[in-house]
Amino acid sequence: MEEGYYNIYGRVGVRTEMPGCSLCMGNQARVDAGATVLSTSTRNFPNRLGDGANVYLTSAELAAVGAIVGRIPTAEEYMEYASKINAMSGEVFRYLNFDKMPSFKKAEEEAKARIIPTLNVA
Repeated sequence: MEEGYYNIYGRVGVRTEMPGCSLCMGNQARVDAGATVLSTSTRNFPNRLGDGANVYLTSAELAAVGAIVGRIPTAEEYMEYASKINAMSGEVFRYLNFDKMPSFKKAEEEAKARIIPTLNVA
């Protein structure tokens, strides 16, 4: 949110959900009937996300390219964007480097300070 990506997605009609169990998504939040969805979930079956929805299980990268072009990209479109993603991988995937993020390091240290003194290690 701080970097403005959700605003970009919102302007073009992309809907994002919090990470979690996709079963919850299928039972609660639904897409429009007949919608096409690029999902980073691990499960799919008819009508899971909406009546007659066409759901394709994809990587995060493919879902992002689909959001950019507004549909399932061609192989050529995907490769064009994938090369840009690869060139920016240090920036794109920095969110996976929790061990280097100050807020996570601080939370880790605070958790250790609370938990470790209570452990009885024999």
